[in-house]
Amino acid sequence: MRIPLSWLREYVDLPATETGRDLQEKLVATGLEVETVEQLGAGLKGPLVVGQVLTVEELEGFKKPIRFCTVDVGRANGTGEPQEIVCGARNFAVGDKVVVVLPGAVLPGDFAIAARKTYGRTSHGMICSGDELGMGDDGSGGIIVLPPEHEVGTDAIELLQLVDEVLDIAVTANRGDCLSLRGVAREAAIAYGLPLRDPALLDVPGPNANGYPVRISEPAGCDRFTARTVTGLDPEARSPIWLRRRLQKAGMRPISLAVDITNYVMLELGQPLHAYDRSLVQGAIGVRRAEQGEKFTTLDGAKRVLDAEDLVITDDRGPIGLAGVMGGANTEIADHDAGAGTTDVVIEAAHFDPVSIARTARRHKLSSEASKRFERGVDPQAASAAAQRTVDLLVLLAGGTADPGVTEVIAPSAPHTITLPADHPDKVAGVTYGRETVVRRLQQVGCDVYGQDNLTVTVPSWRPDLVEPNDLAEEVIRLEGYENLPSTLPRPPAGRGLTERQRLHRRAGRALAGAGYVEALNYPFISDETLGKLGIEQDDPRRTTVKLVNPLSDEEPALRTTLLPGLLEALRRNDGRGSHDLALFETGLVFRPTGDEPQAVRLPVDRRPTDEEIAGLDAALPRQPRHAAVVLTGAREQAGWWGKGRPADWADSVEAARTIAREAGVELIVRGDQQAPWHPGRCAALFAVVDGAETLVGHAGELHPRVIKALHLPERSCAMEVDLDLIERAGTGALQAPRISTFPVATQDVALVVDASVPAADVEKALREGAGELLESLRLFDVFTGEQLGEGRKSLAYALRFRAADRTLTVDEASAARDAAVALAAERTGAVLRGA
Repeated sequence: MRIPLSWLREYVDLPATETGRDLQEKLVATGLEVETVEQLGAGLKGPLVVGQVLTVEELEGFKKPIRFCTVDVGRANGTGEPQEIVCGARNFAVGDKVVVVLPGAVLPGDFAIAARKTYGRTSHGMICSGDELGMGDDGSGGIIVLPPEHEVGTDAIELLQLVDEVLDIAVTANRGDCLSLRGVAREAAIAYGLPLRDPALLDVPGPNANGYPVRISEPAGCDRFTARTVTGLDPEARSPIWLRRRLQKAGMRPISLAVDITNYVMLELGQPLHAYDRSLVQGAIGVRRAEQGEKFTTLDGAKRVLDAEDLVITDDRGPIGLAGVMGGANTEIADHDAGAGTTDVVIEAAHFDPVSIARTARRHKLSSEASKRFERGVDPQAASAAAQRTVDLLVLLAGGTADPGVTEVIAPSAPHTITLPADHPDKVAGVTYGRETVVRRLQQVGCDVYGQDNLTVTVPSWRPDLVEPNDLAEEVIRLEGYENLPSTLPRPPAGRGLTERQRLHRRAGRALAGAGYVEALNYPFISDETLGKLGIEQDDPRRTTVKLVNPLSDEEPALRTTLLPGLLEALRRNDGRGSHDLALFETGLVFRPTGDEPQAVRLPVDRRPTDEEIAGLDAALPRQPRHAAVVLTGAREQAGWWGKGRPADWADSVEAARTIAREAGVELIVRGDQQAPWHPGRCAALFAVVDGAETLVGHAGELHPRVIKALHLPERSCAMEVDLDLIERAGTGALQAPRISTFPVATQDVALVVDASVPAADVEKALREGAGELLESLRLFDVFTGEQLGEGRKSLAYALRFRAADRTLTVDEASAARDAAVALAAERTGAVLRGA
């Protein structure tokens, strides 16, 4: 909400020395978020005056139309002679009053004005447009043409109110009252301790039987509807400068007098209004729900198909407005520039259900200034005052006559009352305010307060967000100043740090970061299309997703079942921006529904849910394991004077999984596999022993070429994903520091020949078991295939390290352990010593 300081001063007598920055500090202290204070006219320097065009000469021979004008600027130029000016605009004529900037002036943006020769003539100044003066779009599309009553030579800086300060306030969803000058002025008055001149305090005639007929068939959606009629409007009447400038400063574009007045009153009082051309309304105005599939054209020219939940304004023909959102094209106020202007109007000031308006605006993707206010809460008591204010301005500015008929349809309602102990704000804030302070602050907000120890508070109609005692406590606390609350650090009980699961997740992230990976956090949303590009089949469990009712993007409506889509998109995006050597990782939850989850129950809000109700809600949630994933591309080791670099390959992704597993004290078992989205010949299945059985915990390897092409990834990109929860279960608890032996190690190398189909993991497992307790470590350091081994055979070379905790091993002991390991490998896998 943009609030011009000059406009705000009409309702609160702020000190003359107060600037926008001063007011910003005061409003921020009371809880309003003032984002910026814009200095309008900063750097502007005159002379800038009203001039009258005397002559216009069309200059020929140029690529665009150019006009040489003489303009009467009175004595502003010091001579009284006509000012010669070259101008390219064409929306003015001889006799028009325009805004002229003379040599020596400075326009916004530090644009100095001087006499200069152009198009073969000398131009002594400029005839100005709104953009050149920093006024914004005034709808003219060119030069500012002023009403004829302004005298030549008048200071245009003051006339156009070019110097001002505008506060830009980010209004939260619960403070709809601050989407108006009236609401912000009330906050300013409280902050400065000054009285408020409430613009809604008007003399309003009571309803009578002579008003425009209105029928409400949906009182739950529209509990108040005020209709007023003004006739005999001057169709040629235009909005005065002060009205147009206030709209522009508030961020709205002037359109026509009747529309400008309704927008002005909406900004002033916060009550959205709509003006109908009375000659185009047929019969009584009604409010009802739309019929499913009913069609209607809104003011923006869009043809809309209505939903049965939409609230519409109707006449005898059908819909003439989308209630609280936008009016219809069939009753639009006619602009005098387009022909015969509107002379008779019906003013609508109504109050609609916030939820209904919010849903309609989102359903039709049609957010308007009216819907923004209705969905946040509009003062229902302000409708009649807003209608009266609109009528008064139409009579004043357009020469109309107010029809004596007044229509008000009101659904019975009682003011909202809250009971709270007088010391409740004290308990919430931990500060002793006292009853007098609590009552005073609530009365400043607009509440009626009665009682002593227990207060009965009647909430003002413009604050629908005050619904319970804590809301009232918040009002007292914010007005007394959040900065006055004591700052006390909580004292957590000893021994309650991170859980072992949380420690593992942190260690895994730090280990990957230490290995050169960069963490990339992604949104947990995916699409079926992306899963298809990953080559994941329809019957794969990763295809069973949780669909969101109201997703952030229709293109990604589901919760992720794998971390890879987000990481691969980050890889593609960074590679496209010139970063070709990438190693990214992410840890986070994935969502794996089974389809057997029960329907979630709606928990009560008037009491604490029972343990059974909470358990039922938990049972309806999908399984949410925590995964870790990495993606790599480009160089894993950079080339330099130290030697050649090395590109990332599938082995690096496997090593990333081992890095994570080591943080849990787990040794992974690696086997070949075929699993999307990996290359079938370069895919490793990762196993760990969980509860005594080998369990698949993830996959790693090089991505399939079809996946790389579909996702526009660099060639030979690799990826890995593991289930951190399963790795945690496979661990043995807290990691134990290794014991450092003082005895030397005995190393034995063996090369075993096996069938090519035998996994290296099976051979390694047999060697470990056969070697016994003396084996300290086992490492595969070479894989060889060749004609000398025979077709379908391979050689696996292992380095075995033996060490005893209490003695130096003899050669015979080490050899015996090695022979036992080879024997068991031969028995289980058919391995034979190479060269034997």
